[in-house]
Parts: sequence; C-alpha cells; structure tokens
Amino acid sequence: MSDSHCVYLLATNEQLIGTASGVLTFSESDLVNTPLIASYPLGLLENADYRVAIVAEGELPASVDPEALCGLRTMLAAVEDESTYTLLSSAAQIVTWHESFKYCPRCAAPLEAHQNELAKVCGSCFHRQYPRISPCIIVLVRKGDQCLLAHASKFAPGRYSALAGFIEAGESAENAVVREVKEEVGIRIKNLTYCFSQSWPFPHSFMLGYMAEYDSGEITPDGEEILDAGWFSASDLPVLPPKFTIARRLIDRFLIDIGESLPEDSALFFTAE
Repeated sequence: MSDSHCVYLLATNEQLIGTASGVLTFSESDLVNTPLIASYPLGLLENADYRVAIVAEGELPASVDPEALCGLRTMLAAVEDESTYTLLSSAAQIVTWHESFKYCPRCAAPLEAHQNELAKVCGSCFHRQYPRISPCIIVLVRKGDQCLLAHASKFAPGRYSALAGFIEAGESAENAVVREVKEEVGIRIKNLTYCFSQSWPFPHSFMLGYMAEYDSGEITPDGEEILDAGWFSASDLPVLPPKFTIARRLIDRFLIDIGESLPEDSALFFTAE
C-alpha cells in the first residue's frame, strides 16, 4: 500500500467482503495491520481511487464481523446506482481471475501482480496475463404485446428470464442470438436490435443485450438448460430477475415500449429508455 487516498475493497476465499447493506470499504489506515496478498486497481469513482485487495483467510481487519458477511448477489441487490454496480462487478471478476490464474500459461512459473497495470506478469518469461472476459448474448423476444420468458434449470423456483448464452469462437453476436433462441426454445426470430451491455460477474461474462421479434415456430424448451418457456403479457408476468440484471433491464425496456408503467423495483438506475 502506498496511496493514502485509496479506498480498498477486500476479498478472501474468492469472495468480496460485504454485508446485506453493501460492500465494505477500507482506508489505508484501516489496513495497517492487515497483510495483503495482492492489490489491483479498480479506477476512479466519485474522485476516489479504488482498489481491490486479497487477504488470507483469517486475516480480515478486526472491525469486520464474520457473522454479518454475505454473498455477492445479496450485495448487488442493495445497489442503487450504476457506478456502484460497476465497482462491485469489476472487483468480483478481478478476485475470480486472481484465484484462477496463478501460473504462467506459457512456462508454468508463478504469476505475480503487475505493479502498474491490471495484469499479472511471469517473472520467468515475462508473459502478461490480463483478466478474462467471456462474451455472451441475452435477448428478449417480442410477439406483439407479449414477451418470451423462460425458466432455466439453474433458476430459483418460479423465476423466469430472457434467453442467454455464450458466443462461440468465430461467431458474431447476432448469429449467437439466433442460434441460442433456436437451440433453447425452437423458434425463429427476426429484426434483432442491439440495446445495451452489462458486465456480469458470475464469473466473468460480458453481456450484450438484444431485443428481437418472433418469426415462426412453436416454443419447445430443450429440457436441459430450459425447462419451461412461454409468452407473457404485462398483466401476467412471473417472478422476474433482480433489478441489477440486464435481463430485468430488457424487460423494463419492453414494458416501456408497450406503454406500461414500470414496477417499483425496476432497474431504473440503468436507463431503459
């Protein structure tokens, strides 16, 4: 540590440190007795220089109550603005990357945190390793005043969302949208429109959000990733994704497009218009 103006987020055991009220932050002076394994820059936010630091298990500052700590999704649920979401998303992905990439992929020597860049460097062959980002698409399909929502096998009971999937090597985002919809629910779509993007820290996805129109075919869930899917109107929406998700932002965009009022817990801090 060398910058007394830094604001630190901490992580241990691949988890950011925070409570249901949000992520915990620390000053330089808060950490004088806390040994840091590594520290990475997160950038400027509200004129403060943020960093995420890795600490060993059992080495958290004495001010932290272990019983009050929670997971990343709970912390994100308390977020009320896009800047804070970006901060947590970046920190969580850097923590995952730090734990997942410990050795050089070229010569297998240990990697160390770079002093000036958001990177790791090999002390043997000097190869630099940067945080991993996995591009994905997510699409909300419209059919008149209805939208297609699906229940995936990994979802909580009753929750439905837009369709999503990873972009394959050599594939465009638009082709990935068409392929994923056909594979997961068996229909064809048309008139794709790009809307917005979101960094998604589970574990390191970059989501490209699209709207599309129904073209042809009958909904047929694949039975593996998607267990159920159907057309929903504004008056019969199921349990929706949390407000911090790009899926919820797409649904809000759909509701605006058909002239409906947004729910009280909508993703308003991500401008849907």
